[in-house]
Amino acid sequence: MSELILPMWGIAAIFLGVAITYASVGLGGGSSYAALMVVLGFSSLSIPNLSLLLNLIVTSVSCFNFIRRGHLRLELITPFILLSLPMAWLGGALQVPEQVFKLLMSASLLLVVIRIYVWKNTSLRYRFTRRQVVMIALLLGAVLGFLAGIIGIGGGIFLVPMILLLGLGTMQQAAACGVVFVWLNSLIGLISRSQYNFVDFSAYLPLVIAVLLGGTIGSLIGSSNIDPRRLERVLGIIMVVAVFLLLRSLLLG
Repeated sequence: MSELILPMWGIAAIFLGVAITYASVGLGGGSSYAALMVVLGFSSLSIPNLSLLLNLIVTSVSCFNFIRRGHLRLELITPFILLSLPMAWLGGALQVPEQVFKLLMSASLLLVVIRIYVWKNTSLRYRFTRRQVVMIALLLGAVLGFLAGIIGIGGGIFLVPMILLLGLGTMQQAAACGVVFVWLNSLIGLISRSQYNFVDFSAYLPLVIAVLLGGTIGSLIGSSNIDPRRLERVLGIIMVVAVFLLLRSLLLG
């Protein structure tokens, strides 16, 4: 474990709040965990595995609740997961150099920042054909699955607004699709990575407990007093700092 700038239980308290808020809107929060871990000094070798594990924990309860309430539509999620699952396995199995990992993480977090601060419109005048929608879903699923396997970002922050953008479902249906998508890709990516990049999770037990509790609370209350968009903007600043630190280490390395 790298030298952290905060005690583990202090980091766990931060992750608890993030997990509650993201779980309340059907997201795992993987991009936020990854950015926080970069800023807080976690090892680049442990970040993908740990981020996937935390994603898996946070979304487990949400998956159950969304499915139990009948919000999941199989015909909606199927095109997204057809290629995402094998790509998540492939991404997890790849032995990428640390410099490549940092570059991919920087680019992914930068896209998340753009998504938070720039991409706010969730409607399109142009209506795609069914075939075009399927092609978009296959491509997006493949890219997000691959990134999940390599860097541990589940992709829900992109998938949910894309479903709304394409007019494929309601907010509840999009959230259900997003949370199941993140859960499946996190599971496959983690299994794949664990065969080649073993991480001793016992050292991170406080984080596991925090997100398990946060995911349960967030899923049960269905919404939190914290505005998710406001939290996203705050975490967006953390992601900008994370990108700066990653690029700085690339240039100095």
